[in-house]
Amino acid sequence: MKELEDKILQCGEILPGDILKVGSFLNQRIDVGLLRSMAKEVKNHFTQPVDKILTIEASGLPLATAVSLEYQKDMVFAKKAKTANTSGNIISAQVASYTHHNTVEIITNKEYFNPGDRVLIVDDFLAYGNAIKALMDLVRQAGAVVVGAAVSIEKEYQNGGNELRTEGYDVFSLAKIAFMDDKSIRFDE
Repeated sequence: MKELEDKILQCGEILPGDILKVGSFLNQRIDVGLLRSMAKEVKNHFTQPVDKILTIEASGLPLATAVSLEYQKDMVFAKKAKTANTSGNIISAQVASYTHHNTVEIITNKEYFNPGDRVLIVDDFLAYGNAIKALMDLVRQAGAVVVGAAVSIEKEYQNGGNELRTEGYDVFSLAKIAFMDDKSIRFDE
């Protein structure tokens, strides 16, 4: 998506450790016009029926919310910590965080899904695919079906998206970074 790629080049910040900071427009301060365009692109790609949108807190929430509005379907998010108000039939999965350099247990309530629900997973970044795989595990535990995964930015050179595609999943990335170093970004054609 050219509009997102241009915004990344204009406002994104490359940090040490192969980190791309997009907080000024994508996940802390939100460019709502861009977000709306991104959600429409996702809906244009996934034309099959979708019953639920699933993401992980916190950076996946803006795009997932916008996508759920496009589909007019409920959005569920997996929490990264169990809280006092967490109860019911809890399902969980382990996810190794690329940016936090740790592993966390993500959780949600199985009752938020109906058996056979067609679930679209949405997240902000895709690097090695750890978060998407953990979310797919939650979908399976809920007795639902993964429609595919939509991500704002894929670091294609880290192969998580390609691995998921090889496994047969429809992974749609709005911006695919083919190469990134401490000074430049090159997008996949």
